[in-house]
Amino acid sequence: MTNKKARGAVVAALAVGAMTAAVPQSSAAPDFYATPTELPVAAGQLIRSEPAPLLLRVPTATGGLPADATRIMYRTADAKGEPIAVTGTYFDPQAPWSGAGERPLVSLAIGTHGQGDQCAPSKLFGQVLNVDEHLAPMVEYESIAVNNLLLRGVAVVVTDYEGLGTEGAHTYVNRVSEGHAVLDAVRAARELPGTSIPSDGPVGFWGYSQGGGAAAAAAELAPGYAPELDVKGTYAGAPPADLFETLEEIDGSSLTGAIGYTINSLVQAYPELGESLETEINDRGRDMLTRVADQCIAESVAAFGYQRTSDYTNSGEPLSVVLDRMPLAKELVDRQRIGRLTPSAPVLVQSGVADDIVPFGQAAQLAADWCSAGANVQFSPNGLPEVGGRLGVNHAAPMLLGLPEATQFMLDRFDGLPTSGNC
Repeated sequence: MTNKKARGAVVAALAVGAMTAAVPQSSAAPDFYATPTELPVAAGQLIRSEPAPLLLRVPTATGGLPADATRIMYRTADAKGEPIAVTGTYFDPQAPWSGAGERPLVSLAIGTHGQGDQCAPSKLFGQVLNVDEHLAPMVEYESIAVNNLLLRGVAVVVTDYEGLGTEGAHTYVNRVSEGHAVLDAVRAARELPGTSIPSDGPVGFWGYSQGGGAAAAAAELAPGYAPELDVKGTYAGAPPADLFETLEEIDGSSLTGAIGYTINSLVQAYPELGESLETEINDRGRDMLTRVADQCIAESVAAFGYQRTSDYTNSGEPLSVVLDRMPLAKELVDRQRIGRLTPSAPVLVQSGVADDIVPFGQAAQLAADWCSAGANVQFSPNGLPEVGGRLGVNHAAPMLLGLPEATQFMLDRFDGLPTSGNC
């Protein structure tokens, strides 16, 4: 069977030929991720749902701890506003909500998982360790943040984003597509019958790294795209608000393969870019793009970690330089810049001063941009000393170290406590 990720992201757009690979298997019904012929008219409308397994779930008289999980498919919009179907998971907590008002809902945006269908979080939450057809491991590390909220009585919905599980390439770090998916996940979760969340209750956005960018995008898109949502706050950890700076930072690091995700994402969202990129990328670069299109993050690190993208181009320039000198590519990358719109609710932005994956400076600039626009922003640097080797430690560790502050920030917003930020 033709590998749809390679076809959608690389072969059709860059004309590098067909590849074949077995479709990854999942614990979900084989047809759950198939997009119906006709999509609902309304953004966020639920298409289908089914019970979802959880790795750790203790049966109780009223359900199971920490939550009852439901896999969902819902309608959202891609970067050009066209209707698409995406999948995700809703978690209805068993723990009571002891804060003010009705039970809140957090739309949690995942960090980098990869670009293969097997990397979709809705396929991973019920597994200790997923080993795909390439014998590559994947752990659902977002379970830490999800369970942290569930145990406090906060309901959670997690989108798979565009193209993870469903047709086409995953539009990695695409500001509009990811923001839409995060916002419409709230609408879809509210359509599920028998949950403990109200139809118009308080909402928060949460994410780190790729997820930090998606949460930040949702926060600034919400006033125009989903004005009915009662947004109380957003946590954006290590957000890649400026893709040019981020691409430069990760080139030659353990996460070089994520640059391939980004190129594939751009071509998926904007096919008109494919022809001009074809003349810039050499055979080694085409091979990288094709392979990462069906990989999860651990496999990409193993296959392409510490490589330089200058080896993937005909000119010998890094891909960030190539994109910057191509007018169309430069414009499309610039469209992903976060910080040009204004969130309507308080935001906590965290970033490690020595982050070796998502640069500190561009996260600080995002906070400054929002502050200049009059937003309520708390910018929180993490001073973890630099750990050498560009292993990603200075990127991953602040996610865990910042969890207490992020949790308290979100709970305080749901309790209606005031915050003035530190602009």
